[in-house]
Amino acid sequence: MTSTTTRTLADALSAGPVVLDGGMSNQLESAGHDLSDELWSARLLAERPEAIVEAHLAYFEAGADVAITSSYQATFEGFAKRGIPHDKASELLGRSVELAREAARRAHAKGVARPLWVAASVGPYGAMLADGSEYRGRYGLSVEELERFHRPRLEVLAAAAPDALALETVPDADEARALLRVVRGLGVPAWLSYTVEGDRTRAGQPLEEAFALAADADEIIAVGVNCCAPQDVDGAIATAARVTGKPVVVYPNSGERWDAGARAWAGRSTFTAEQVRGWQQAGARLVGGCCRVGPEAITGVAQTLRPA
Repeated sequence: MTSTTTRTLADALSAGPVVLDGGMSNQLESAGHDLSDELWSARLLAERPEAIVEAHLAYFEAGADVAITSSYQATFEGFAKRGIPHDKASELLGRSVELAREAARRAHAKGVARPLWVAASVGPYGAMLADGSEYRGRYGLSVEELERFHRPRLEVLAAAAPDALALETVPDADEARALLRVVRGLGVPAWLSYTVEGDRTRAGQPLEEAFALAADADEIIAVGVNCCAPQDVDGAIATAARVTGKPVVVYPNSGERWDAGARAWAGRSTFTAEQVRGWQQAGARLVGGCCRVGPEAITGVAQTLRPA
């Protein structure tokens, strides 16, 4: 058994809405951890693993059904820059799944009775570069080169037996093609989630074309968007559902905007429970939050999607 429940995540999605967690980085920062590092939250896999368990636990207790692991920015190349050898990097990738499992065990021990799942985060190539290029795409690499980059990490994460692989914050349909090639045959279901602006990927491709890539992929159990503005979600839900016929996953940012010059968030949160209700009515089945969406907001999501 690879899950805290015998029911698969795909089964749960076919039965009704499932609540995702919120942003890992903002939860760690709120606990006082410095993430000003190219490895971002992945640095704590080696230095403060207990902090990651506590962050996952906070979301489970807030109402999340699914924890997304801290492996978004964890890559062999990124770890190598820090002098971490390949074997140790493999261990840390596997640890990301086990830490989320530990949080689920603690949540159950503290009285959380519902099924809990773990999704291993697979960030885009741009996350390894740590220069914001995951919000642009178009790295100058071929689909084959992107496949070679992603395959070793995905194989290690799949071997750690998560309930799903979260292919997330994908800015470019070419990178989605590479990821879809890699997940074929790994034996672990996955969801594919683009970061978008309006009705296009960050690289500028129409969402209809981008979503269509996953329509016939048996490994993909949900398709949608994340790490985007809340107002970009509605149109994406309709397109994803129409083009793929699969459950739709959505987990946008809070609505605040990152000011790269000031290295600070600006604006205000526009993420509301009322929006979540609309997303559910439009067909979203796997719903949570990304950057700047914390446990309090996830409690609101849970209360909206599964009212008492």
